[in-house]
Amino acid sequence: MQTAQAEPATDPVLAVNNIEVIYDHVVLVLKGVSLAVPRGGIVALLGANGAGKTTTLKAVSNLLHAERGEVTKGSILFEGERVDRSSPNDLVRRGCIQVMEGRHCFGHLTIEENLLTGAFTRRDGRAAIRADLEKVYAYFPRLRERRKSMAGYTSGGEQQMCAVGRALMSRPKMILLDEPSMGLAPQIVEEIFEIVRDLNAKEGVSFLLAEQNTNMALKYATYGYILETGRVVMDGDAAMLRTNEDVKEFYLGVTEGERKSFREVKSYKRRKRWLT
Repeated sequence: MQTAQAEPATDPVLAVNNIEVIYDHVVLVLKGVSLAVPRGGIVALLGANGAGKTTTLKAVSNLLHAERGEVTKGSILFEGERVDRSSPNDLVRRGCIQVMEGRHCFGHLTIEENLLTGAFTRRDGRAAIRADLEKVYAYFPRLRERRKSMAGYTSGGEQQMCAVGRALMSRPKMILLDEPSMGLAPQIVEEIFEIVRDLNAKEGVSFLLAEQNTNMALKYATYGYILETGRVVMDGDAAMLRTNEDVKEFYLGVTEGERKSFREVKSYKRRKRWLT
């Protein structure tokens, strides 16, 4: 099956062009990955565990070097400027920040102290930072209630909200959001995705969203890319991907007609139309 061609974004905030990522100078993880995030858009990066979603985000945020990985081919442009050789700090100052998989709050700090660490790179004064803190509390009322609680003793959903709120405190233009649904109850996942949509609509924050929960991601994204073994195997409008038969069967768990046995599905997986 031919993959859909990515719609050319007239003014992409992020453009990843044919990148290759290698770990330890040996292990090839990404192979010719290209994608674009339009300014003010929500783009989903989909695929099973190990497909290369997190590596793609870390390539953009320049966190690969901490894991002995590097972009060996291609280029990454943020707001039209090449950034794959910039430091992570420089990228945060430019307005691109990653919310890591697993939330990664500072457990020994309070929720409010965690949020304030997100403003570390800012130089616009306490009043502006305090105003943005109130804005975060408006988006996440539960964080206001728990603002004096140690982050390590809050729920997984509250920690995920704290991680997103901390990213907002840096006044980002784009957030790289890695597996926000991991380990959370469905109701909390829905609540977090609704807030993501609000932030996109009201604050103009662009999102590149790496997610295994394909159904949820495509509900909120406008465009999506599907990764398999380090390659983009399909991309297109979210509505198109949700109705595609291959995507429905292998990522949404929906089949037409009689339900296939596990053996039949394994056999069919080896001959997916997009891999022929």
